[in-house]
Amino acid sequence: MNAMRRLVFFLWLPALIAMTAQGQIYQGRQLVEADALANVSAIVPGEPFLVGVRLKMQPNWHTYWKYPGDAGIPTDIKWKLPEGWSAGSIQWPIPLKLQEPGDILIYGYHDEVLLIQQITPAKNFTSPSVKLSAKVNWLVCEKICIPGDAVVTLSLPSAATNSPANTDLFARFQKQLPGSPAANFSASWKSDAAGLVLNVIQPELAKFASVDFFPSPPESVAVGHPRLESHEGANYTFRIPLDNAKPNFKSLPGLIVFGNSTDAPDRRAWDISVGAEMAAANENSTSGEVIRFLIFGFLGGFILNLMPCVLPVISLKIFGFVQQAGQSRARIFRSGLAFIAGIFVWFLGLALVLVIIKSAGGQPVWAAQFTNPYFVLFMSAVVLVFALNLFGVFEINLPQWLSRRAVAAEESMHGDAGSFFQGVFATVLATPCTAPFLGTALGFAFTQSATVILLMFGSIALGMSAPYFLLSAQPAWLKFLPKPGPWMVRVKQLMGFLLIATLLFLLSVLGAQRGVGALIWTASFLLVLSVACWLKGAFITPVASAKTRGLVLVLMLVLIIGSSYYFIGDKFQSAAAAANPTASSGGWEKFTPERLASELQQGHSVFIDFTAEWCITCKFNESTVLETAAVQAAFSERQIVKLKADWTNGDPAITKLLKQFGRPGVPLYVLYPGGTARPYVFPELLTKNIVLEKLETVNRTIASQ
Repeated sequence: MNAMRRLVFFLWLPALIAMTAQGQIYQGRQLVEADALANVSAIVPGEPFLVGVRLKMQPNWHTYWKYPGDAGIPTDIKWKLPEGWSAGSIQWPIPLKLQEPGDILIYGYHDEVLLIQQITPAKNFTSPSVKLSAKVNWLVCEKICIPGDAVVTLSLPSAATNSPANTDLFARFQKQLPGSPAANFSASWKSDAAGLVLNVIQPELAKFASVDFFPSPPESVAVGHPRLESHEGANYTFRIPLDNAKPNFKSLPGLIVFGNSTDAPDRRAWDISVGAEMAAANENSTSGEVIRFLIFGFLGGFILNLMPCVLPVISLKIFGFVQQAGQSRARIFRSGLAFIAGIFVWFLGLALVLVIIKSAGGQPVWAAQFTNPYFVLFMSAVVLVFALNLFGVFEINLPQWLSRRAVAAEESMHGDAGSFFQGVFATVLATPCTAPFLGTALGFAFTQSATVILLMFGSIALGMSAPYFLLSAQPAWLKFLPKPGPWMVRVKQLMGFLLIATLLFLLSVLGAQRGVGALIWTASFLLVLSVACWLKGAFITPVASAKTRGLVLVLMLVLIIGSSYYFIGDKFQSAAAAANPTASSGGWEKFTPERLASELQQGHSVFIDFTAEWCITCKFNESTVLETAAVQAAFSERQIVKLKADWTNGDPAITKLLKQFGRPGVPLYVLYPGGTARPYVFPELLTKNIVLEKLETVNRTIASQ
């Protein structure tokens, strides 16, 4: 769960039509009240009706439209319905166009909004009543932004007929829904190097003082600020800048909004979104483009083998190849394929999870599991168990019913099953890393179809597994590795220390996420886990009696379950999440959207380091480039404001900005040169020359304003 999110849930009481379950308190005020209402008094089986989720906001606070603009997150509603029922898409009222400091443009709602959906009950519905519920998530902002959520419920009886309900409320917000363009309306698009030009003609528009275009772009397109370029009679021309549109991008969905003023209560809007032709042109990439990014994914997967987060496990596989020297070619090849299968199973499984998240309306991100402290804790325990095995504290043996051959050969960790789990383990530890080419490839894939996402992750798995396939297919190359011998016991123990180094890295992540208290309770749990592993190695042996093995096994389970309940379920869970520091060494200051807007409004140049404690690539770039004397001097000389966007706990504001730059995760480095210049995005792997050369282009006059 996001450590920055503040959730407060109130008890709710039954009601006939609507019910409120709300959570969000800030400075003693409930910022948003949410409830659900229906436009009918009862449900008629098979007859559609409307429901609305109403959000009431405190004065000056706002939530967001389906396209939030430069910042923000749209409200999300997920209904839990009986079997055979269905819910339509959200009907979004016309939003307000809000200008915030720093030339940040957003689209959202003040005071109150009703988000309407059509619910269709099953025709065979026979219950006398029904209770519907929906999980609602929103982001509410004023000078700061705070995520909130609630579970709203709606209870209605079932009847043969019904009557209207909440008519005034639904009528008021249905008037604010966009409609189809009037007669004699025409719209034409042109594209150029800067973006799109929209020309609209409709005689009725000339009657209104305010005519505007509100874009609603696909996720893969970053839109600048639309502006009215020219106006003559009923002819309006809008300029829509695009930062990253594909060459075949020819049009853009959105609204033509018109009224007597920009915020007039009687404003109207026409939805000029086009259908399948535009969607196909904008969302689906050419086969050549897909192939290019798949190659990037392959290269990124190959380079993952060289990343420090993966090296401890990769060394285990190399150690396995050494042990296999001299064995049959078929045996070596089978072991290599098992390792490769582990790589593919994890990557394709992760791809399926991300596809499900995207199809459910969520936002897939790379390495999101490492923003969850419980996942990091679990991985810490797994790494420790592997290290203790390498130290000889106990042996991980495969049961006879699972693999008689592995036991008979006394291969345990080095059998096919062991190779498979080593492949899975290596890819799990690889996810905090964003190798060169990988971030670009994943950023592209996350905006594409499920097929492209699966192909991309398959390409990454292919790149990562390629070296092991070659070694397995050509066992003659193993002659270049040292011969097996007694030295291998020492090397095995040395690799255990490499895993302990990985454990220290994971514990440092936990400390950053949850604080010193949580780190202490985690260490206490790991100590008990170590004792349990020692008990297995010391007493559950082939010569031990069945009674001894049974008693020790029970004791192990008691220790592990008891310590999990006490140290993790109680102490760790109650430990407060560690707040990200407002500043750090080297003059870095905490990133917030408001801080960025303020600096840009003043004309300052800004460099943002999007990072996380669990991101090894981030730490490497920081220590070898960003924190070096030469780069720090360049920052100081150019008076560039340095902001650190810490994504360790999955900040939604940072996630939004990563998405705008087409990146699925960290690292990301962005330089805002100041003035009207566009931001510059650096590659994932930095060098001092790359950074210094770009910093030299920052105008000193702008930087010192």
